[in-house]
Amino acid sequence: MKKPLPNKRSSVPVLILFNKPFQVLCQFTDSEGRATLADYINISDVYAAGRLDYDSEGLVILTNIGSIQHKIAEPRHKLPKTYLVQVEGVPDEEALKKLRKGVLLNDGMTKPAIVEAVNESPEVWPRTPPIRYRKNIPDTWLKITITEGRNRQVRRMTASVGHPTLRLIRIKTGPWELNGLKPGEWKEASIPKDW
Repeated sequence: MKKPLPNKRSSVPVLILFNKPFQVLCQFTDSEGRATLADYINISDVYAAGRLDYDSEGLVILTNIGSIQHKIAEPRHKLPKTYLVQVEGVPDEEALKKLRKGVLLNDGMTKPAIVEAVNESPEVWPRTPPIRYRKNIPDTWLKITITEGRNRQVRRMTASVGHPTLRLIRIKTGPWELNGLKPGEWKEASIPKDW
């Protein structure tokens, strides 16, 4: 894990890529004593651009640049976000087709998604605690890219086609990717010229 820097205020533009571990809140404080971003990142005035659920893992972008934060977090910008998703069971082509076309959730139809089955188990870090395996029920990895940011959207989408999500890892947001960052690690990243 990259050691947090001494607490400092940043007067220069900062953009951080962070691999959020499982069961870490995507905020800097918590009244219930749960792990937060502050346990890993000790730079003042940076904020998460969007969120990633407590029980999800992977790429979180933090910045002190309001326009970048807005462009990443605001759904109307339709910034693509890509996830590795381990689901219960083996989705057939019909289930994958529904996910690609859009599924009806309690807050309306989702926009079409890019969905592909991952034929071999991806190289991902072990999760602590591990997911619950069931001997009689296989699991499958999918790669799903969405352009919306509804609450727990990917989990609700896979459940709606009969394949609950067991594990969810965000690997890419817009032009930024995890690229080998281990859970709890972070690094500074550049801002693309067209941003």
